[in-house]
Amino acid sequence: MSARRSVRAAVGLALSVTFLALTGCASEGADGDGADRPLVVVSTNILGDVVGEIVGDEAEVVVLMQRDADPHSFQISAREAARILDADLIVSNGLGLEEGLQQNLDAATTDGVRSITAGELIDPLEYSAGDAAGAPDPHFWTDPARMIDVVEGVARELEDTDGIDGAAIADNAAAYLTQLEALDAEMTAAFSAIPAERRQLVTNHHVFGYLAARFDFTVIGAVIPGGTTLAAPSASDLDDLVSAIEKAGVTTIFADSSQPDRLVQVLADEASIDVDVVALFTESLGEPGGGAGTYLQMMRSNTELIATGLSP
Repeated sequence: MSARRSVRAAVGLALSVTFLALTGCASEGADGDGADRPLVVVSTNILGDVVGEIVGDEAEVVVLMQRDADPHSFQISAREAARILDADLIVSNGLGLEEGLQQNLDAATTDGVRSITAGELIDPLEYSAGDAAGAPDPHFWTDPARMIDVVEGVARELEDTDGIDGAAIADNAAAYLTQLEALDAEMTAAFSAIPAERRQLVTNHHVFGYLAARFDFTVIGAVIPGGTTLAAPSASDLDDLVSAIEKAGVTTIFADSSQPDRLVQVLADEASIDVDVVALFTESLGEPGGGAGTYLQMMRSNTELIATGLSP
């Protein structure tokens, strides 16, 4: 246990005893032995799933973002914010994604908590259009090849974490990298069946830049002309998008399942265009058993839906 954690534990002992007496809960991880293992805190649930695969049983992994949440806007409780400060390692997405969490991450870094930002492990793309043009795009997980870089970088950091067996981390990472390579091959095969003229994407906001670059798609536009769901489209934005859809002959547009698709449906129903609206898991994992319970499941489900939606 670090000196920082020991000092905090001593200072908060009386409060902890009172809290436990009132709630009857143990100050441990979900499996009952979290206090004996290093603590890894992960910001988003997509990264949380990936980090969990790398960590295995070597540490307690706490994921801050709930399933079906929006990474751009989710926030955490005061209790969760305090627990971040006790982490042995924080793993975050970065590149401006966690807008509602950034102050907590910055506070932990200032307090000396070790952290790694996944966005610094890849070669990021910039948004090419819309309100966010020129800013780095944080949605790199839509490209499994970049996730390979993330896994390798996070694994190196975990191997250097006190109390963690580096050899076990290396073995876990190698096994997961094999799965990512298989995913990349499956996506390549599925998308290769889509005619070039139909590889055109319209989404609720700009989330597929990395997928488009990796698998040779063209992003026609987005209902929200920016990289965050916190923005809002103007009437002229929607008019421009309708014109682009009509010119390109797009027949399917995609809405993220974690966000209401009202604007997308309005675009489909009232803008004099005949398109289907397909919901994808792009910003967040879904509940287990729903087709997107893990990162690998999410990517496979989205691949099938995109390939089906854009095929003749």
